[in-house]
Amino acid sequence: MSNGDVFLGEVIGTAILILFGAGVVAAVVLNYSKAKDSGWVVIAFGWGFGVLAGAYTAAPLSGGHLNPAVTLGIAVDTGDWDQVPVYIAGQMVGAMLGAVLCWLAYFAQFQANAEEELAQPTLGIFSTAPAIRNPVANLITEIIATIGLVLPILAFGLTKGLGESGTAVLVVAFLVVGIGLSLGGPTGYAINPARDLGPRIVHALLPIPNKGTSDWSYAWIPVVGPLIGGALSGVIFNAAF
Repeated sequence: MSNGDVFLGEVIGTAILILFGAGVVAAVVLNYSKAKDSGWVVIAFGWGFGVLAGAYTAAPLSGGHLNPAVTLGIAVDTGDWDQVPVYIAGQMVGAMLGAVLCWLAYFAQFQANAEEELAQPTLGIFSTAPAIRNPVANLITEIIATIGLVLPILAFGLTKGLGESGTAVLVVAFLVVGIGLSLGGPTGYAINPARDLGPRIVHALLPIPNKGTSDWSYAWIPVVGPLIGGALSGVIFNAAF
């Protein structure tokens, strides 16, 4: 795959991922949304379907990593680092683009939310925040949850039938739903540095009324934790398989 194909594929696929993922959170939390208060299970499946749509779309161009932690895990396992910067650049651009598209799709709700007496916070639509702010515990949670994502993805590659049938992406999508349901409670399961950092930057830049803080003091955890988890997944997979 050429660098141009990889970059374009990751931009498109990650933008779709974030559009669906941020979109489902906006649907659940913003006032005057038809999906208001529909809950955590809806959010978990929305993110899973975002992975499904984004990865299937990007797969012919880039393989559909959509996540620096996945890219890093593969590089650690294979020793091939040549296109890692291209993958990560595409993922960051795509994540920011997807966040902007979500804002445009819910523009009227963002405006109406600001007019409410008790406006809903908006950062959670774009990025993650811990239920209990404990940097060590939050970092450990993100590392564990990312290993729960990347290590199975690497192992799925050993099952030829998944790749030949085209169902590997579907399985990964359900894996993301499972992580959200099982491990998402403590930190909101970023498990993807681009997914958290790109939309957080967009949140800081967009003219969202009463948007509040972008919480930069926490922002390093959903970046560093998944990168550590991705790297450890590559090491474990290489040693065990």
